[in-house]
Amino acid sequence: MDQRDEQEFAEYFAARREAVRRTAFLLCGDWHRADDLAQTAFVALHRRWRKVRDKQALDAYVRRTLVRAVIDESRRPWRRERFVDEVPDTPAGDGEVGDAVATRETLVAGLKRVPPRQRAVLVLRFLEGLDVSAAAEVLGCSEGTVKSQTSRGLEALREALGDAIDDLRPAS
Repeated sequence: MDQRDEQEFAEYFAARREAVRRTAFLLCGDWHRADDLAQTAFVALHRRWRKVRDKQALDAYVRRTLVRAVIDESRRPWRRERFVDEVPDTPAGDGEVGDAVATRETLVAGLKRVPPRQRAVLVLRFLEGLDVSAAAEVLGCSEGTVKSQTSRGLEALREALGDAIDDLRPAS
């Protein structure tokens, strides 16, 4: 890559790093893995930077690479094993900030218990704001698959959250 390409990539990376990292966290539920997954997505983009013609499609490329990395990683046998239980952090403070943290932690804990492909669909649809066709494009599947995975994912999330789902609903 020439210096101009390197500079363009560096600017894109600086602008999108945190957003990609947050999406990765929502997909996997672990900040350390999210860092690794975000790095994987950016390394893949860097390799193909010269070949990218449509710079407007960079976010879609990174998102697709990220989702595929999460799903591929979930298929590895050592990722399914848990040797120790994770100790949940209790939110510090009261009021709106404490409630928001508790709600977010509840949602992330629930998402961790949803199968990876369904989790990816839920994150893309409801947290990234993609419509059915855009999510299908990112995942490389049909719109019908996105719809069915959304339905199954929401059911799995409801089951995982149990009574905690009431904490996620806005107060009336």
